[in-house]
Amino acid sequence: MRYKSFGKTGKNISVIGFGGMRFPKDEDYGAEMVRYANKMGINYFDTAPGYCDDRSEHIMGKAFLNMPGEFFVSTKSSANSDPTADDVMRRIEASLKRLNVSKINFYNMWCILDMEKYGRVMMKGGPLEGAMRAKREGLVEHVCFTTHAKGEEIAQIIEDGHFEAVTLGYNIINFPYREKGVEAAYKHGIPVVTMNPLGGGVIGKNSDYFKFLIKRPGETAVQAALRFNASHKGINVVLSGFNKLEEIDENIRAVENLTELTDEEISQIKGNIRESLNQLCTSCGYCMDCPQGLDIVEYMDLYNEYILLGDDPIKEYAEFLKSKFKLESYISGINSCINCKNCEGSCTQKLTITDRLKHLVRMMSKFVASK
Repeated sequence: MRYKSFGKTGKNISVIGFGGMRFPKDEDYGAEMVRYANKMGINYFDTAPGYCDDRSEHIMGKAFLNMPGEFFVSTKSSANSDPTADDVMRRIEASLKRLNVSKINFYNMWCILDMEKYGRVMMKGGPLEGAMRAKREGLVEHVCFTTHAKGEEIAQIIEDGHFEAVTLGYNIINFPYREKGVEAAYKHGIPVVTMNPLGGGVIGKNSDYFKFLIKRPGETAVQAALRFNASHKGINVVLSGFNKLEEIDENIRAVENLTELTDEEISQIKGNIRESLNQLCTSCGYCMDCPQGLDIVEYMDLYNEYILLGDDPIKEYAEFLKSKFKLESYISGINSCINCKNCEGSCTQKLTITDRLKHLVRMMSKFVASK
């Protein structure tokens, strides 16, 4: 396993970090994966209340009880659910119990989407005050933040100097739009953890499209995408979620014999990236609390294929549904949207989800008319 110095913290952290957002339903197997990852050299474990139907911290805690290797744990609280300092303190105490640890190494102000959300974190008596109080009491070691904001906004937050590390969404799809944040962090000695290195599975599902990344014999597009993040001089940890043990081995192989990306290589990669790719849904699932029960992620997966490949995927899927006599019910399901835009308010990428649903209906309706 490759390790990098984690900024000013004095810690050496594995380049691959274990992201606890995608555990399988079998909790014992999930804990086994955590222990196996640690045995293979991974020492950074990221989780949060609410991940995996609120099971993630519990699964990690089960693994930590009898895990002999050194490890560092990262978890979070949101200004939405924990808006005051006292709320954050209660959340930290609950996380400590669930994780079976006496101290949280990296505690994050979760999901700062924009400067308005940043202001809520920073307000008097707000979340940051709670995290800093926990740090003074020895419950938290480093206070950090996670974000899906634009690079310029991330840079501003970093330059304000309140946080010791940042976790941000960064991958081959969106890196031109977050690069200023990574550059600011590197300049100020702030370590960077990247989440969604595979675009929420988009890269794996569309590996042919992203094969331009492959530089090594036998390398997959997924491994190349992980290596792209890990090779960046300003990135310390690449978080990856796992469903089985074999995926851990694949991820570790991806970062063997790393060499730093040159400016020329980054420019060449930018030449292969269309601006529209920054609008791909990463399937985080925060939009799924739909009052009409719509499976929004499923619809957005189809829209992703439209962005990448044009009309053909929608046409093919419509033909499939039509052959199963399900096309009209599929369209009816989308049309049950009441335009409340709860999903858009929860979207970390600020996607115009309702407009996308309407576009899918328009495309699908052509095939109903063609019967």
